[in-house]
Amino acid sequence: MATRGSARPNGLAQTKICQFKLVLLGDMAVGKSSLVLRFVKGQFDEFQETTIGAAFLAQSVCLDDTTVKFEIWDTAGQERYHSLAPMYYRGAQAAIVVFDITKPETFERAKAWVKELQRQASPNIVIALAGNKSDLAEKRMVEYEEAQTYAEDTGLLFMETSAKTAMNVNELFLAIGKHSHERKLHLTQFKSASQTC
Repeated sequence: MATRGSARPNGLAQTKICQFKLVLLGDMAVGKSSLVLRFVKGQFDEFQETTIGAAFLAQSVCLDDTTVKFEIWDTAGQERYHSLAPMYYRGAQAAIVVFDITKPETFERAKAWVKELQRQASPNIVIALAGNKSDLAEKRMVEYEEAQTYAEDTGLLFMETSAKTAMNVNELFLAIGKHSHERKLHLTQFKSASQTC
């Protein structure tokens, strides 16, 4: 995770650059790859191919005076790839755990991923819960309030998203970038304070 900032010759401060490793976790066919594709390329493919192992994409966003560079690892949802997940979330500053609002079993699986991250990932990781496929609200099986309450109780960011309509996709990644950046600044200040004590 690199942060750079220096004065330009004309005296203006240069934009700081922060790099964050972000991992997507969740059951297969919940729309992890579709969310990433929508965020990175602004595209949606109705027939997204199944991810094998993991896919890597990158995207930068501007937050005030900081450019946040996301290194995004989109992991496969099939059970046979579960054992590979720690390799991808190790060292990650942020994670998005995705479930399908029309399939309650994917919400239960998401809870298991959250527990695993809280137990094994970095203690400072920012975790977001995404209830995807909100465009299928008429088939909803997981109530918004239920997911919101769970997220609040476990300290997660929460948004319902739709990769198909692009609803809340950019907002989700921006919220993660903002929280990750704030957490990093807080940790840096805390380390500085503890060194002066």
